[in-house]
Amino acid sequence: MNENKLIQTALDCGASKAAIISQESIVLNAEFRGMCEANRCGVYGKCYMCPPDVGPIDELMQKIRAYNKGLLYQLIAPLEDSFDIEGMAEAKKDLVRLSQKLLDALRPALGDGALHLSGGGCGLCDICAKATEEPCRHPDRAMASLESCGVDVYRTAKAADMKYINGTNTVTYFGMVLYKEQENG
Repeated sequence: MNENKLIQTALDCGASKAAIISQESIVLNAEFRGMCEANRCGVYGKCYMCPPDVGPIDELMQKIRAYNKGLLYQLIAPLEDSFDIEGMAEAKKDLVRLSQKLLDALRPALGDGALHLSGGGCGLCDICAKATEEPCRHPDRAMASLESCGVDVYRTAKAADMKYINGTNTVTYFGMVLYKEQENG
């Protein structure tokens, strides 16, 4: 699938904006794991797709570096005001739906070798199976967050000519599909 078609597929699935980025434009920083460990989102140790269960940061960053291209996409959602927690939560659910729709749309073209990361944790299940000590219910669909893998979303978005903050009374979430582009295509 060519780059323009990948971008169009992301837009057709509901992304507000999408861009192809090279490996060199993906900014990684192991210090982002510290935010996870500080449990700022309240999910540390409670979700298979979040630290520490998602894996060691060095291994995750190495895995990301094995891909030479990425489809970075964003979802920009309106909020009533900057304190609209419910609006933010609904936008996060919209990101999960977008990410899953994009996963289905791109899997035939990119195969199972692509790595799909979403923003702010998996969110696929209302309650992660880890809470009930069961195996992940959807291991072929669950997505780790960009941040838990060490992606500096702000600097990566900037390199892709995307805004991290898109105006007053909006929230912006990101996702990325990493893939290996063949030399001839």
